[in-house]
Amino acid sequence: MEYRDQPGHILEAMGWCVQQQRSWTADDPAEDARSVRKQLRGEVEDCHHMEPVLVAKADLYGPELADLQYPLDWQGNPIWQDTDYVVVAVIKIHFLPQTIRRGDDSTRIIKGLSRSLGTELLSLHLRETYLEARERLARERITACNEMAHELRNTTAKMGFIFSTINTVVSFLRAQWEIELQKVLPTFDGKVSILAQLSTILLAGQPHLEDQDNLMQLSKELQMEQNELANLFLLPQQEAKWLASRIRPKWNRHLTFSRVWEGQREQIVDLLDRLQEAIWVVVDQKVAQRLVHLPEDLRLMWPKLAYTQFSADNSMALEEILTLLQHPVLSIRQKHQMKKALSSLKVLLRTISGIEEQANRVIYLLRNGEQTEMHC
Repeated sequence: MEYRDQPGHILEAMGWCVQQQRSWTADDPAEDARSVRKQLRGEVEDCHHMEPVLVAKADLYGPELADLQYPLDWQGNPIWQDTDYVVVAVIKIHFLPQTIRRGDDSTRIIKGLSRSLGTELLSLHLRETYLEARERLARERITACNEMAHELRNTTAKMGFIFSTINTVVSFLRAQWEIELQKVLPTFDGKVSILAQLSTILLAGQPHLEDQDNLMQLSKELQMEQNELANLFLLPQQEAKWLASRIRPKWNRHLTFSRVWEGQREQIVDLLDRLQEAIWVVVDQKVAQRLVHLPEDLRLMWPKLAYTQFSADNSMALEEILTLLQHPVLSIRQKHQMKKALSSLKVLLRTISGIEEQANRVIYLLRNGEQTEMHC
């Protein structure tokens, strides 16, 4: 609204870029009919290049475009109706005198930056990041190379949730492995079973704490902690830390400040020690070798991969997980759904890595002033 053409006002290059969806290069501002605002104030206008950031309407709004509200020109006519794109921002880069000319490598690099931001990032279809980027671009004008670098890095950094999602899916393999141990090893007393016994003892003693509010509250918190651990399938080191910091101390307080469970003291201590062992037994290769109904390679691969924490440093292990899910002997619930989900995350991870690599290349070219054409 501030920059659009109006009768009796100076002509603005910014308004022209937005309305026409085309770039503008001011390589000789003194001779530029749309670079006069500063000159009218007695200031010298600098050389610059402006590039509109275009985003496909279909990517932003889907196929239903009939009810879209477009910006209006000074005569009240909507713009952008006859194009497939909307302008979400304008990139403006300032140059020293005689260091830029229309159509040179610098303008092509900026055009590539615009295309990378407007098309490739938003085409990931990650709705929250997508909307956040659009709102941010609607509020801000990107005016310098460092600012663009900050925005691109912020966007790719927010994609770290992919590894969290992968770890959540893989945790289901841990649950299935513990079920496999219980089926084949009758004497195997797993984490879930031990926690259930501890909860039974805890609940049996709670009615005797009615006049001890602090211990009653502590007992309820302990019950929630035990139930939560029973329903989670974390890495052994995470579960061991949970036991050491959130379960043992609460049981110790109960046994120290109340005689309600004095008769079960030895049983409780024994169950806590067995819980510690059960947490680590799932990665014990000697125990895994006792599952003789499974092939040797599956006995090795299953616990190894199920109890791996995925991150950017070991993302290649995702290929091994997909290979494991293709094993003909592996028979677990939701096997095909897991494979489909992890395959999609693999594609998304590869796409994001490519976007990040390209963004870093653009930043390097701009910061170092290299006149190298960018291939998008």
